[in-house]
Amino acid sequence: MVLAIVCVSCKDAKNSEVESNKITLHKLEDSPSYADAALKSSQLDSTFYFFNTDVNFNFEIENYNLGHQTESENAKILANSGKGQHIHFILNNQPYSAHYERIFNKEIPLGSHHLVAFLSRSYHESVKNGNSVFVKNLIVGETYKDSIAPDMNTPTLIYSRPKGNYSGKDTKQVLLDFFVLNTSLSEQGNKVKATINDQEFIISEWVPHVMKGLPLGEVTIKLELIDANGIVIPGPYNSVTRTVTLKE
Repeated sequence: MVLAIVCVSCKDAKNSEVESNKITLHKLEDSPSYADAALKSSQLDSTFYFFNTDVNFNFEIENYNLGHQTESENAKILANSGKGQHIHFILNNQPYSAHYERIFNKEIPLGSHHLVAFLSRSYHESVKNGNSVFVKNLIVGETYKDSIAPDMNTPTLIYSRPKGNYSGKDTKQVLLDFFVLNTSLSEQGNKVKATINDQEFIISEWVPHVMKGLPLGEVTIKLELIDANGIVIPGPYNSVTRTVTLKE
């Protein structure tokens, strides 16, 4: 597996802002890089096998402190977890669960799954380096031990933020963040198309953004991993739609 470490920008690489009507995307800057942070596990090989649905995960963390507040002004302008830095745990590209300790139990359904876990700052921005993400097959249940595991080596888009409900000042700037695996993004190559309440933005670098000008109420975000011709790249997770709610 090759992990792409590139950035998320938009149509004009020279401009840190992309605008479409009232909604704008702005590159999020000034976060600590945590370039040497790592998330690992020595307990399992390329495929995880578990007989029971109550699964214990035991991760190893290097050069990163779970439970600490990220020292950045971004923690003041974005929705920020009072519990601090954590792990985003994503199964089959479903909404993540946040874990503030490296050892935890989680109920995993029977079957064959695609697991992605990565380090997250306290304000939910993912740490993007070659060692901050953990990608594995996860097979749960004796009857599934011979099942065909998901392909972990194809270009893959993993949705992270936004998620859930936002209120008050947290509605003013909302983080847009995701992971890309086994590919890179560029002006001439693969990109991510973000459709936010029917407004389209083309993202050609992998850096986090904030969305401004979102209306109150339901906001729909659709992310698609597309090729140079604008065609969605085949893959089970490369087109995903989520809805969040913004309140007073």
